[in-house]
Amino acid sequence: MAKEALLIVDMSNDFVADEGTLTVGKPAQEIVPYIKDLASKFLAEGNIVVVSMDAHQPNDPHFELWPPHNIVGTEGQQLYGELYDWYENNKAHENVMYSAKPNYNAFFQTDLAETFRNLGVDTVHVVGVTTDICDFLTIAGADAEGFKTAIHKRGVATFTDLGDTMINHMNRCFHTEIIE
Repeated sequence: MAKEALLIVDMSNDFVADEGTLTVGKPAQEIVPYIKDLASKFLAEGNIVVVSMDAHQPNDPHFELWPPHNIVGTEGQQLYGELYDWYENNKAHENVMYSAKPNYNAFFQTDLAETFRNLGVDTVHVVGVTTDICDFLTIAGADAEGFKTAIHKRGVATFTDLGDTMINHMNRCFHTEIIE
């Protein structure tokens, strides 16, 4: 029987907390309760929940484009607030996983696609930040790997005005289901 997976993308202190080095700020903080409730629902239904997190080294070339963020082992890379608590309380569950990602796309140079195939996942749901960069490219990656995709409008945020545009673009390009 097919399963679904929820990818919680980059909900770290650096991306969400007011003092984060590349923060989306309040819009990201406001989606935390929705993501936490959705993650609990996925687990209760026997589905998969993956925390997908940027994992950079201090000298990462990525920082030529962006301020240093999500440096491995720092508080900035730690999952934000109530999501951290949710993860700590559920990480021993067999359907809860953590996946470090070196790039915007959660499938690039990770074993997520293989893991999902082995678990019988056919649909990947995405929540987190940022809608127009990591969420968009993760949806593209999931599509390229042959998965159906869904984006949760109440579970994504960005620091630009391109959020809705990119959600609609996901729908047109990848047939991503938009969940209001």
